[in-house]
Amino acid sequence: MSDLSAVYEKCRRGERLDAADGLALFREAPLIELGDLAHGARLRRIPEQRVTWVADTNLNYTNVCDAYCTFCAFYRSPKSKEGYTFTVEEMVAKMRRSAEVLGVTTFLIQGGLNPDLPFSYYTDFVAAVRRELPQVHPHFFSAPEIWKMVEVSGRDIRWVLTELHKAGLDTLPGGGAEILTDRVRDKMSKTKVSTRNWLEVHAVAHELGYRSTATMMYGHHDTAEDVVEHLLHVRGVQDRAAEKGRPGFTAFIPWSFKPDNTPLGKQMASRGQAVPGPAVYLRILALSRLMLDNIDHIQASWFSEGKKTGQMGLYFGADDFGGTIFEENVLFSANHECRTTYEEITSIIREAGFRPAQRDTKYNILKYWDLPAPEKALQPA
Repeated sequence: MSDLSAVYEKCRRGERLDAADGLALFREAPLIELGDLAHGARLRRIPEQRVTWVADTNLNYTNVCDAYCTFCAFYRSPKSKEGYTFTVEEMVAKMRRSAEVLGVTTFLIQGGLNPDLPFSYYTDFVAAVRRELPQVHPHFFSAPEIWKMVEVSGRDIRWVLTELHKAGLDTLPGGGAEILTDRVRDKMSKTKVSTRNWLEVHAVAHELGYRSTATMMYGHHDTAEDVVEHLLHVRGVQDRAAEKGRPGFTAFIPWSFKPDNTPLGKQMASRGQAVPGPAVYLRILALSRLMLDNIDHIQASWFSEGKKTGQMGLYFGADDFGGTIFEENVLFSANHECRTTYEEITSIIREAGFRPAQRDTKYNILKYWDLPAPEKALQPA
């Protein structure tokens, strides 16, 4: 093991880490020491002993997709009898029920890349939600979906994002990133957006005034070098947004691959390759906090990693606990189901020693779910 003391000091001083620093931390730092450094970075950025969460759900308007990603158990081909596409009216009705019955404030809407949907479907959808459900926030359409809109409209990214913005969209989810290196993407989803295209969608969106999130799905073809390169790509887009006075990414969310019912999962099983467990998740979470020095929030993905691992993530650099996600079908298709309630999510946060704060999509605090906050935040050693 090499001497990590110089890298540790850079972390403690809040200095920017380079690729070599990131690789050294990822490969060699003891997990507890890495978590301690990340928790310190979290407290320097957000010293309050609060953890945020959002009342949201994840609805899918279509499962028809022509990307044929090997890691996906959700999609159906355009000719499949199991394919579905809901109308705008049907989607608004689903959203209305969730908003009125469950109190959902944010709808994370994503779907397959359906070649038969015209661009007007997407703008009509956004406009209908803004008109009929003004109390909720539409957090719609990942970068691959934006590229599908470019394809079906015959226009460029800026035009597509501008038209969606006119309809009322002002945030994008970070889905479709997987691992942002073309070496990995070519093995998993050769027909889906390239690394450059994913980054371009978010860069242009930020120029137009959108906020967005960034994600990572690891644990398949990726190496330590791929993970670090992914983080550097995200950091670079955020740097460019800051240079132009744009807020850019609100948060970064990593999660592990779910292999059940997927072609990639079967390939991995045949090789005797398992998806990494909680220790690797916590390592990636901590590294994300340390390297993404220009992004305010790191989200602990209790939904994908389980509630106890998500809870541990609050001491490995995360300050956000994600959303309630009352309905979700993509990971559910891979035999991964995790549900929660307002009471449970706030209880989990309290049990970890933090004060639960309900937020909106843009991380504005809506209310605290009190018990009183601790007098002093727990400090790293």
